[in-house]
Amino acid sequence: MIENPAYDWIEKSLSTIEKAGWYRTVKRIESIPGAMIKLDGKSLLNFASNDYLGLASDQRLIQAATRAVQRYGTGSTGSRLLSGHRPLHDELESAIAQLKQTEDALVFSSGYLANLGTITALVGLRDLILADQYNHSSLKKGAVLTGGKVMDYKHCDLEDLEQQLSTNRAAYRRCLIVTDTLFSMDGDICPLPDLLDLAAKYQAMVLVDEAHATGVMGDKGGGCVNYFDCSDRAPIQMGTLSKALGSLGGYIAGSKRLIEFLRNRAPSWIYTTGLSPADTAAALAAIKIVREEPQRRQKLWENIQFLQEALADLPLLPSQSPILCIRLDNPTEAVKLSDHLQHKGIFAPAIRPPTVPFSRIRISLMATHEPEQLQYLVDELKAVL
Repeated sequence: MIENPAYDWIEKSLSTIEKAGWYRTVKRIESIPGAMIKLDGKSLLNFASNDYLGLASDQRLIQAATRAVQRYGTGSTGSRLLSGHRPLHDELESAIAQLKQTEDALVFSSGYLANLGTITALVGLRDLILADQYNHSSLKKGAVLTGGKVMDYKHCDLEDLEQQLSTNRAAYRRCLIVTDTLFSMDGDICPLPDLLDLAAKYQAMVLVDEAHATGVMGDKGGGCVNYFDCSDRAPIQMGTLSKALGSLGGYIAGSKRLIEFLRNRAPSWIYTTGLSPADTAAALAAIKIVREEPQRRQKLWENIQFLQEALADLPLLPSQSPILCIRLDNPTEAVKLSDHLQHKGIFAPAIRPPTVPFSRIRISLMATHEPEQLQYLVDELKAVL
Protein backbone atom coordinates (compact mmCIF):
# COMPACT_ATOMS: atom_id res chain seq x y z
CA MET A 1 0.00 0.00 0.00
CA ILE A 2 1.37 3.42 -0.98
CA GLU A 3 1.85 5.63 2.09
CA ASN A 4 0.24 9.07 2.08
CA PRO A 5 0.94 11.43 5.01
CA ALA A 6 -2.48 13.01 4.48
CA TYR A 7 -3.91 10.17 6.62
CA ASP A 8 -1.40 10.37 9.48
CA TRP A 9 -3.84 12.33 11.64
CA ILE A 10 -6.07 9.24 11.99
CA GLU A 11 -3.43 7.39 14.03
CA LYS A 12 -2.94 10.40 16.31
CA SER A 13 -6.68 10.78 16.76
CA LEU A 14 -7.09 7.11 17.70
CA SER A 15 -4.29 7.46 20.23
CA THR A 16 -6.07 10.42 21.82
CA ILE A 17 -9.34 8.46 21.99
CA GLU A 18 -7.58 5.55 23.69
CA LYS A 19 -5.85 7.79 26.26
CA ALA A 20 -9.18 9.45 27.13
CA GLY A 21 -10.80 6.08 27.81
CA TRP A 22 -13.27 6.55 24.95
CA TYR A 23 -12.09 3.73 22.67
CA ARG A 24 -14.88 1.38 21.59
CA THR A 25 -15.08 -2.07 20.03
CA VAL A 26 -18.08 -4.10 18.87
CA LYS A 27 -19.63 -6.89 20.94
CA ARG A 28 -20.20 -10.09 18.96
CA ILE A 29 -23.59 -11.56 19.88
CA GLU A 30 -23.98 -15.08 18.53
CA SER A 31 -27.57 -15.90 19.50
CA ILE A 32 -31.15 -14.84 18.90
CA PRO A 33 -32.12 -11.66 20.83
CA GLY A 34 -33.62 -12.07 24.26
CA ALA A 35 -33.19 -11.78 28.02
CA MET A 36 -30.34 -14.28 27.65
CA ILE A 37 -27.77 -13.97 24.88
CA LYS A 38 -24.54 -15.65 23.85
CA LEU A 39 -21.68 -13.16 23.60
CA ASP A 40 -18.21 -14.30 22.52
CA GLY A 41 -19.14 -17.87 23.44
CA LYS A 42 -20.51 -17.06 26.90
CA SER A 43 -24.17 -17.01 28.01
CA LEU A 44 -25.07 -13.69 29.62
CA LEU A 45 -28.08 -11.97 31.12
CA ASN A 46 -28.88 -9.22 28.64
CA PHE A 47 -29.46 -5.72 30.03
CA ALA A 48 -28.21 -3.89 26.93
CA SER A 49 -31.08 -4.32 24.47
CA ASN A 50 -33.68 -1.88 23.16
CA ASP A 51 -35.99 -4.86 22.53
CA TYR A 52 -38.24 -3.66 25.36
CA LEU A 53 -41.18 -5.98 24.65
CA GLY A 54 -39.08 -8.98 23.66
CA LEU A 55 -40.51 -9.04 20.14
CA ALA A 56 -37.30 -9.36 18.11
CA SER A 57 -37.33 -13.13 18.72
CA ASP A 58 -41.10 -13.60 18.65
CA GLN A 59 -42.06 -16.38 16.26
CA ARG A 60 -44.92 -14.32 14.82
CA LEU A 61 -42.48 -11.65 13.63
CA ILE A 62 -40.09 -14.30 12.29
CA GLN A 63 -42.89 -16.03 10.40
CA ALA A 64 -44.21 -12.73 9.01
CA ALA A 65 -40.72 -11.81 7.79
CA THR A 66 -40.24 -15.24 6.24
CA ARG A 67 -43.54 -15.08 4.36
CA ALA A 68 -42.67 -11.61 3.06
CA VAL A 69 -39.28 -12.80 1.77
CA GLN A 70 -40.89 -15.75 0.04
CA ARG A 71 -43.44 -13.49 -1.65
CA TYR A 72 -41.43 -10.33 -2.36
CA GLY A 73 -37.77 -11.36 -2.16
CA THR A 74 -35.03 -10.14 0.13
CA GLY A 75 -34.75 -6.52 -0.98
CA SER A 76 -37.00 -3.69 -2.14
CA THR A 77 -34.51 -3.08 -5.01
CA GLY A 78 -35.15 0.62 -5.43
CA SER A 79 -36.41 3.85 -3.93
CA ARG A 80 -40.09 3.98 -3.02
CA LEU A 81 -40.85 6.44 -5.84
CA LEU A 82 -39.33 4.12 -8.45
CA SER A 83 -39.41 0.33 -8.00
CA GLY A 84 -39.14 -0.04 -4.22
CA HIS A 85 -42.77 0.33 -3.10
CA ARG A 86 -44.74 -2.74 -1.98
CA PRO A 87 -48.30 -3.23 -0.65
CA LEU A 88 -46.69 -4.04 2.71
CA HIS A 89 -45.44 -0.46 2.98
CA ASP A 90 -48.99 0.86 2.65
CA GLU A 91 -50.20 -1.57 5.32
CA LEU A 92 -47.42 -0.63 7.71
CA GLU A 93 -47.92 3.10 7.27
CA SER A 94 -51.63 2.71 7.92
CA ALA A 95 -50.93 0.68 11.08
CA ILE A 96 -48.44 3.29 12.34
CA ALA A 97 -50.94 6.11 11.76
CA GLN A 98 -53.53 4.15 13.73
CA LEU A 99 -51.08 3.49 16.59
CA LYS A 100 -50.00 7.14 16.68
CA GLN A 101 -53.56 8.48 16.15
CA THR A 102 -52.53 10.56 13.14
CA GLU A 103 -53.90 10.94 9.62
CA ASP A 104 -50.96 9.32 7.87
CA ALA A 105 -47.40 8.05 8.26
CA LEU A 106 -44.26 7.60 6.17
CA VAL A 107 -41.75 4.76 6.66
CA PHE A 108 -38.01 5.38 6.22
CA SER A 109 -35.21 2.82 6.02
CA SER A 110 -33.93 3.85 9.47
CA GLY A 111 -34.82 6.20 12.28
CA TYR A 112 -31.64 8.19 11.64
CA LEU A 113 -32.71 8.76 8.04
CA ALA A 114 -36.20 9.76 9.17
CA ASN A 115 -34.81 12.57 11.32
CA LEU A 116 -32.22 13.75 8.78
CA GLY A 117 -34.72 13.83 5.92
CA THR A 118 -37.57 15.43 7.82
CA ILE A 119 -35.61 18.18 9.51
CA THR A 120 -33.81 19.18 6.31
CA ALA A 121 -37.13 19.22 4.43
CA LEU A 122 -38.82 21.48 6.99
CA VAL A 123 -36.07 23.97 7.77
CA GLY A 124 -33.67 26.06 5.70
CA LEU A 125 -31.11 28.83 5.82
CA ARG A 126 -33.50 31.50 7.09
CA ASP A 127 -34.88 29.41 9.93
CA LEU A 128 -34.23 28.69 13.61
CA ILE A 129 -33.93 25.30 15.32
CA LEU A 130 -34.15 25.05 19.10
CA ALA A 131 -32.95 21.68 20.41
CA ASP A 132 -32.71 19.97 23.77
CA GLN A 133 -29.02 19.63 24.61
CA TYR A 134 -29.40 15.87 25.23
CA ASN A 135 -31.06 15.11 21.89
CA HIS A 136 -30.10 12.05 19.89
CA SER A 137 -27.29 12.39 17.36
CA SER A 138 -29.73 12.14 14.42
CA LEU A 139 -31.60 15.24 15.63
CA LYS A 140 -28.35 17.13 16.11
CA LYS A 141 -26.92 16.16 12.71
CA GLY A 142 -30.19 16.88 10.95
CA ALA A 143 -30.30 20.35 12.46
CA VAL A 144 -26.76 21.15 11.33
CA LEU A 145 -27.47 19.94 7.78
CA THR A 146 -30.27 22.48 7.33
CA GLY A 147 -27.83 25.40 7.32
CA GLY A 148 -30.22 27.24 9.65
CA LYS A 149 -29.44 28.74 13.03
CA VAL A 150 -29.22 25.99 15.66
CA MET A 151 -29.42 26.77 19.37
CA ASP A 152 -29.49 24.27 22.24
CA TYR A 153 -31.59 24.81 25.33
CA LYS A 154 -30.82 23.23 28.70
CA HIS A 155 -32.10 19.69 29.11
CA CYS A 156 -35.89 19.72 29.64
CA ASP A 157 -35.61 23.33 30.88
CA LEU A 158 -38.66 25.15 29.51
CA GLU A 159 -37.68 28.45 31.13
CA ASP A 160 -34.49 28.41 29.08
CA LEU A 161 -36.44 27.39 25.98
CA GLU A 162 -38.90 30.25 26.40
CA GLN A 163 -36.08 32.70 26.98
CA GLN A 164 -34.52 31.69 23.68
CA LEU A 165 -37.87 31.81 21.90
CA SER A 166 -38.70 35.29 23.19
CA THR A 167 -35.25 36.59 22.30
CA ASN A 168 -34.77 34.99 18.87
CA ARG A 169 -38.04 33.80 17.32
CA ALA A 170 -39.03 37.06 15.61
CA ALA A 171 -35.76 37.21 13.64
CA TYR A 172 -36.42 34.01 11.68
CA ARG A 173 -38.91 32.88 9.05
CA ARG A 174 -39.71 29.51 10.63
CA CYS A 175 -38.84 27.93 13.96
CA LEU A 176 -38.63 24.21 14.73
CA ILE A 177 -38.30 22.78 18.24
CA VAL A 178 -36.79 19.28 18.23
CA THR A 179 -36.65 16.96 21.20
CA ASP A 180 -36.57 13.34 22.20
CA THR A 181 -39.64 12.44 24.23
CA LEU A 182 -37.89 9.60 26.07
CA PHE A 183 -34.16 10.27 26.31
CA SER A 184 -32.18 7.18 25.39
CA MET A 185 -29.12 7.70 27.59
CA ASP A 186 -30.90 8.94 30.74
CA GLY A 187 -34.36 7.40 30.68
CA ASP A 188 -36.26 10.58 31.57
CA ILE A 189 -39.04 12.11 29.50
CA CYS A 190 -39.60 15.65 28.28
CA PRO A 191 -42.42 17.85 29.67
CA LEU A 192 -44.33 17.58 26.41
CA PRO A 193 -47.65 19.38 27.15
CA ASP A 194 -45.92 22.53 28.40
CA LEU A 195 -43.45 22.41 25.50
CA LEU A 196 -46.35 22.29 23.04
CA ASP A 197 -47.94 25.28 24.81
CA LEU A 198 -44.74 27.26 24.26
CA ALA A 199 -44.61 26.23 20.61
CA ALA A 200 -48.15 27.48 20.05
CA LYS A 201 -47.40 30.75 21.84
CA TYR A 202 -44.38 31.49 19.62
CA GLN A 203 -45.68 29.91 16.40
CA ALA A 204 -43.01 27.24 16.33
CA MET A 205 -43.19 23.78 14.77
CA VAL A 206 -42.37 20.77 16.96
CA LEU A 207 -40.74 17.48 15.97
CA VAL A 208 -40.77 14.86 18.73
CA ASP A 209 -38.54 11.79 18.56
CA GLU A 210 -40.47 8.81 19.96
CA ALA A 211 -37.82 6.20 19.14
CA HIS A 212 -37.58 4.76 22.66
CA ALA A 213 -41.19 5.56 23.60
CA THR A 214 -42.99 3.77 20.74
CA GLY A 215 -44.61 0.60 22.04
CA VAL A 216 -43.56 1.40 25.62
CA MET A 217 -45.29 4.59 26.79
CA GLY A 218 -49.01 5.27 26.91
CA ASP A 219 -52.00 3.03 27.55
CA LYS A 220 -51.99 1.92 23.89
CA GLY A 221 -48.21 1.90 23.40
CA GLY A 222 -48.38 4.97 21.17
CA GLY A 223 -45.47 6.70 22.89
CA CYS A 224 -45.19 9.79 25.07
CA VAL A 225 -47.64 11.65 22.85
CA ASN A 226 -50.16 8.94 23.76
CA TYR A 227 -49.02 9.01 27.42
CA PHE A 228 -49.67 12.76 27.70
CA ASP A 229 -52.83 12.58 25.54
CA CYS A 230 -51.38 15.09 23.08
CA SER A 231 -52.12 13.32 19.79
CA ASP A 232 -54.04 16.30 18.40
CA ARG A 233 -51.28 18.75 19.42
CA ALA A 234 -48.06 17.06 18.19
CA PRO A 235 -48.12 17.32 14.40
CA ILE A 236 -44.68 15.82 13.63
CA GLN A 237 -43.97 12.51 15.37
CA MET A 238 -40.89 10.50 14.56
CA GLY A 239 -40.18 6.98 15.79
CA THR A 240 -38.37 3.75 15.04
CA LEU A 241 -39.33 0.18 14.24
CA SER A 242 -36.06 -1.19 15.62
CA LYS A 243 -36.60 -1.01 19.38
CA ALA A 244 -39.84 -2.13 21.05
CA LEU A 245 -41.17 -3.20 17.63
CA GLY A 246 -38.27 -5.60 17.10
CA SER A 247 -37.58 -4.83 13.43
CA LEU A 248 -35.73 -2.11 11.50
CA GLY A 249 -36.65 1.27 10.06
CA GLY A 250 -38.10 4.62 11.08
CA TYR A 251 -41.25 6.61 10.53
CA ILE A 252 -42.83 10.03 10.58
CA ALA A 253 -46.48 10.27 11.60
CA GLY A 254 -48.61 13.36 11.11
CA SER A 255 -51.17 15.02 8.88
CA LYS A 256 -51.79 13.89 5.31
CA ARG A 257 -50.41 17.16 3.99
CA LEU A 258 -47.20 16.79 6.03
CA ILE A 259 -46.67 13.27 4.71
CA GLU A 260 -47.37 14.36 1.12
CA PHE A 261 -44.84 17.14 1.55
CA LEU A 262 -42.17 14.75 2.88
CA ARG A 263 -42.73 12.32 0.00
CA ASN A 264 -41.74 15.15 -2.29
CA ARG A 265 -39.05 16.86 -0.24
CA ALA A 266 -37.35 14.49 2.23
CA PRO A 267 -34.08 13.48 0.52
CA SER A 268 -33.37 10.51 2.80
CA TRP A 269 -36.70 8.98 1.74
CA ILE A 270 -36.67 9.96 -1.94
CA TYR A 271 -33.11 8.78 -2.65
CA THR A 272 -32.92 5.66 -0.45
CA THR A 273 -33.96 2.07 -1.16
CA GLY A 274 -37.28 1.24 0.47
CA LEU A 275 -37.43 -0.76 3.69
CA SER A 276 -36.98 -4.46 2.96
CA PRO A 277 -40.06 -6.72 2.79
CA ALA A 278 -38.90 -8.75 5.79
CA ASP A 279 -38.42 -5.71 8.04
CA THR A 280 -41.70 -4.20 6.89
CA ALA A 281 -43.69 -7.36 7.59
CA ALA A 282 -42.02 -7.90 10.98
CA ALA A 283 -42.84 -4.35 12.08
CA LEU A 284 -46.44 -4.78 10.92
CA ALA A 285 -46.75 -7.96 13.00
CA ALA A 286 -45.22 -6.19 16.01
CA ILE A 287 -47.73 -3.34 15.91
CA LYS A 288 -50.56 -5.88 15.88
CA ILE A 289 -49.10 -7.51 19.01
CA VAL A 290 -48.68 -4.13 20.74
CA ARG A 291 -52.36 -3.41 20.14
CA GLU A 292 -53.66 -6.85 21.13
CA GLU A 293 -51.35 -7.80 24.03
CA PRO A 294 -51.15 -4.93 26.55
CA GLN A 295 -50.01 -7.48 29.15
CA ARG A 296 -46.53 -7.35 27.59
CA ARG A 297 -46.29 -3.66 28.39
CA GLN A 298 -47.71 -4.31 31.87
CA LYS A 299 -45.00 -6.90 32.56
CA LEU A 300 -42.33 -4.48 31.41
CA TRP A 301 -43.58 -1.82 33.82
CA GLU A 302 -43.66 -4.33 36.67
CA ASN A 303 -39.99 -5.05 35.98
CA ILE A 304 -39.20 -1.33 35.90
CA GLN A 305 -40.90 -0.72 39.25
CA PHE A 306 -39.14 -3.66 40.87
CA LEU A 307 -35.68 -2.58 39.77
CA GLN A 308 -36.19 1.10 40.65
CA GLU A 309 -37.22 0.13 44.18
CA ALA A 310 -34.45 -2.44 44.58
CA LEU A 311 -31.72 0.00 43.45
CA ALA A 312 -33.09 3.10 45.18
CA ASP A 313 -30.01 3.43 47.41
CA LEU A 314 -27.61 3.51 44.43
CA PRO A 315 -26.78 6.67 42.37
CA LEU A 316 -29.58 6.16 39.82
CA LEU A 317 -30.41 8.91 37.37
CA PRO A 318 -34.07 9.99 37.44
CA SER A 319 -36.00 7.74 35.02
CA GLN A 320 -39.59 7.19 33.92
CA SER A 321 -38.83 4.39 31.49
CA PRO A 322 -37.14 0.98 30.97
CA ILE A 323 -33.77 2.77 30.85
CA LEU A 324 -32.08 2.95 34.25
CA CYS A 325 -28.60 4.45 34.61
CA ILE A 326 -26.13 4.26 37.47
CA ARG A 327 -23.89 7.31 37.54
CA LEU A 328 -20.14 6.76 37.92
CA ASP A 329 -17.24 9.14 38.44
CA ASN A 330 -15.16 8.45 35.33
CA PRO A 331 -14.90 6.28 32.19
CA THR A 332 -12.38 3.90 33.75
CA GLU A 333 -14.68 3.14 36.68
CA ALA A 334 -17.61 2.56 34.31
CA VAL A 335 -15.64 0.14 32.12
CA LYS A 336 -14.30 -1.68 35.17
CA LEU A 337 -17.81 -2.21 36.56
CA SER A 338 -19.15 -3.34 33.19
CA ASP A 339 -16.30 -5.85 32.85
CA HIS A 340 -16.95 -7.13 36.38
CA LEU A 341 -20.64 -7.64 35.63
CA GLN A 342 -19.81 -9.46 32.41
CA HIS A 343 -17.48 -11.77 34.36
CA LYS A 344 -20.49 -12.49 36.62
CA GLY A 345 -22.70 -13.30 33.62
CA ILE A 346 -24.39 -9.91 33.13
CA PHE A 347 -24.17 -7.77 30.00
CA ALA A 348 -24.69 -4.12 31.03
CA PRO A 349 -22.53 -1.73 28.99
CA ALA A 350 -20.56 1.29 30.11
CA ILE A 351 -21.68 4.48 28.38
CA ARG A 352 -18.99 7.16 28.31
CA PRO A 353 -18.23 10.60 26.92
CA PRO A 354 -18.54 11.92 24.27
CA THR A 355 -21.81 9.97 23.89
CA VAL A 356 -22.94 11.33 27.27
CA PRO A 357 -21.63 14.17 29.49
CA PHE A 358 -20.66 11.76 32.29
CA SER A 359 -20.08 8.03 32.56
CA ARG A 360 -22.68 5.50 33.61
CA ILE A 361 -23.80 1.89 33.46
CA ARG A 362 -26.93 1.81 31.31
CA ILE A 363 -29.49 -0.89 32.13
CA SER A 364 -32.27 -1.61 29.61
CA LEU A 365 -35.17 -3.69 30.84
CA MET A 366 -37.33 -6.07 28.84
CA ALA A 367 -40.77 -7.56 29.40
CA THR A 368 -39.13 -10.98 29.13
CA HIS A 369 -36.78 -10.52 32.10
CA GLU A 370 -37.79 -12.84 34.94
CA PRO A 371 -37.83 -11.77 38.64
CA GLU A 372 -34.88 -14.00 39.55
CA GLN A 373 -32.82 -12.45 36.74
CA LEU A 374 -33.55 -8.96 38.03
CA GLN A 375 -32.70 -10.00 41.59
CA TYR A 376 -29.37 -11.43 40.44
CA LEU A 377 -28.52 -8.10 38.80
CA VAL A 378 -29.44 -6.25 42.01
CA ASP A 379 -27.29 -8.55 44.14
CA GLU A 380 -24.23 -8.20 41.90
CA LEU A 381 -24.53 -4.41 41.67
CA LYS A 382 -24.87 -4.01 45.42
CA ALA A 383 -21.93 -6.35 46.03
CA VAL A 384 -19.72 -3.89 44.14
CA LEU A 385 -21.35 -0.51 44.82
